[in-house]
Amino acid sequence: MSLNYIKNFYEGCLKPPTVIGQFHTLFFGSVRMFFLGVLGFAVYGNEALHFSCDPDKREINLFCYNQFRPITPQVFWALQLVIVLVPGAIFHLYAACKSINQDCILQKPIYTVIYILSVLLRISLEVIAFWLQIHLFGFQVKPIYFCDAASLGKKMTIIRCMVPEHFEKTIFLIAMYTFTVITVVLCVGEVFEIVFRRLCFLVRQ
Repeated sequence: MSLNYIKNFYEGCLKPPTVIGQFHTLFFGSVRMFFLGVLGFAVYGNEALHFSCDPDKREINLFCYNQFRPITPQVFWALQLVIVLVPGAIFHLYAACKSINQDCILQKPIYTVIYILSVLLRISLEVIAFWLQIHLFGFQVKPIYFCDAASLGKKMTIIRCMVPEHFEKTIFLIAMYTFTVITVVLCVGEVFEIVFRRLCFLVRQ
């Protein structure tokens, strides 16, 4: 019985009840995760090692880097991907436990409403992550970062630091913003598809 639940959950996650939902799963699962996992590591993997300040001392470099990056972009985007997946995963787990067929989701009002709520929650989480990304990283990575090192007790309170590969990081930031926007658009489109298919189902009855 438990194997059947796992099978239903797995199929539900891979094949949502809508066409746009299936495309979203493909886009989210392959393109976005591949982009973050492979290219994200290549761009940001050694950033802390190459981040240097003047004077170039280890303690100053670490202090200023932690100020420059309160949270590393890879960790932030990985958390974003996991959190955004949670609403859909919970719904499909519920559907698997209740042995709800994917086709029945758009036929029974209660299942349709719950599924729409999971999609709306997904949209809300993406929008919140979008806002946080702007607040944390902005839209451009500048080549020079001025670090406030007053708490270190140094003579120089403002220290000049060099940010490695700033142009590549700017391109990557824009790409991640674009992926978030595409994901939100797909989710909104999925809601409209659900409403349209639900209306068609009611008309045929």
